[in-house]
Amino acid sequence: MNPDASTLIGYTLLAASSLFVIIDPIATVPAFLAMTPNDTPEQRIRMARLACFVMAVVLLVFAIAGQMIFRFLGITMPAFQIAASIVLLIVALDMLRAQRSRVQETTEETHAGAEKTDIAITPLAFPMLAGPGAISTAILLQNQADGVAQHAGLYIVIVLVSFASFLIFRFAAHGARWFNPIALKIFTRIMGLLLAAVAVQFLINGIRALKGDLF
Repeated sequence: MNPDASTLIGYTLLAASSLFVIIDPIATVPAFLAMTPNDTPEQRIRMARLACFVMAVVLLVFAIAGQMIFRFLGITMPAFQIAASIVLLIVALDMLRAQRSRVQETTEETHAGAEKTDIAITPLAFPMLAGPGAISTAILLQNQADGVAQHAGLYIVIVLVSFASFLIFRFAAHGARWFNPIALKIFTRIMGLLLAAVAVQFLINGIRALKGDLF
């Protein structure tokens, strides 16, 4: 296989797995259903469609403009990598305990969402889906992208992960009874372990880049 193609495939798989794990739409399903107890499946699907569209737009904007924002604020990428890895590790530790992290949404936000007639933009799209962890991951992946192909691959991955999230919510809107709580907890713990590994790798990359800048 062409080395460039192999590198592109490896980067794309890293981007897809990292974003899907940190967004974690499956773990968001119980909160989504709890916030829409009186809505029909069609209303739930409409809100999920809008939420996933907003999530894709937010992540694309930060992936494209994140580094420009950093330059404007005087933030170095190694500093952001280390800070973002800590945020991701906090989320991962909560997932290993089969809990929805307060970095992604607080109990107050979930209760507030249950009282709203339309939860699509807040709190579902932000901060539940496109929260600090997902935004940080998108920016870090953008920084790791090398060449036009990898940048394009990241943007496509963001759209595909958003679409996959919508399909999960669509299924949940019609078949909520199929989401077994025990299976959800097992899945959440496995995803938490993978996310912890991603967070540690981002931390290592940040420290390595910081050493290069200092020495």
